[in-house]
Amino acid sequence: MTESIAVIGAGQMGNGIAHVFAQASFPVTMIDVAQSALDRGRATIEKNLDRQLKKGSIDQAAKDTTLSNLKVATDLGAAAGASLVVEAATENVALKYKIFGDLDRIAQPDAILASNTSSISITEIAAKTGRPDRVVGMHFMNPVPVMKLVEIIRGLATSDETTAKVVSLATALGKTPVEVSDYPGFVANRILMPMINEAVYCVMEGVGTPEAIDTVMHLGMNHPMGPLTLADFIGLDTCVAILEVMHQGLGDPKYRPCPLLRKYVAAGWLGRKTGRGFYKYA
Repeated sequence: MTESIAVIGAGQMGNGIAHVFAQASFPVTMIDVAQSALDRGRATIEKNLDRQLKKGSIDQAAKDTTLSNLKVATDLGAAAGASLVVEAATENVALKYKIFGDLDRIAQPDAILASNTSSISITEIAAKTGRPDRVVGMHFMNPVPVMKLVEIIRGLATSDETTAKVVSLATALGKTPVEVSDYPGFVANRILMPMINEAVYCVMEGVGTPEAIDTVMHLGMNHPMGPLTLADFIGLDTCVAILEVMHQGLGDPKYRPCPLLRKYVAAGWLGRKTGRGFYKYA
């Protein structure tokens, strides 16, 4: 029997997760409260499939099959038949708690509930449900269709069976799953976000321009892109949210978001998605 997948959220991460599951022949329902978000999400998936088609990594039949595997819905009730639900909503603790409480009532009893959270405690999310053994973290990297890594995060009560299942599903997507423990920021963001934060401090203190800082890290450290370009790509509001979770959860002042980063977010300069962050975008 083919696993059926529901993805909660049609934004940057949600549509990417829906894309890779649909391309791997899983029936997927992408759910978002806003029809406009679903329309944008589906358009993004089509655009990314066209890019794959142009590169020759897929053919027209594969594109058509992927799109035929994808449905959209504005009602969370559409997750009722899924064997795996992947939540990819905004990095907001209260929102995630509410979604998982609702999903616990809606999803079939043996369904696995996964969160794509990049920093929030899986143990705490699981505690909002009556099935903590079937709650797990599946932290995909952005952009999802391109990046190979998936962090698999075990909460305190996550069962071996649940972990093995999501590792198997991630592998079926052509991803490389890596198991990590449930600490704020997990591994990826616990290392990445302090680097981004320090780069912002370098801008604030006049150590270098964003271009200079990114060039040093790109050419000097062989990073694919500089930390400020990456921050703009992730979303500066998301960077602040992750740093705040780590600052609160670990209690170490080294995770305190740089005041300049907070100022940019307050100004609505969130990066690529708003046309301006550390750089300006058309």
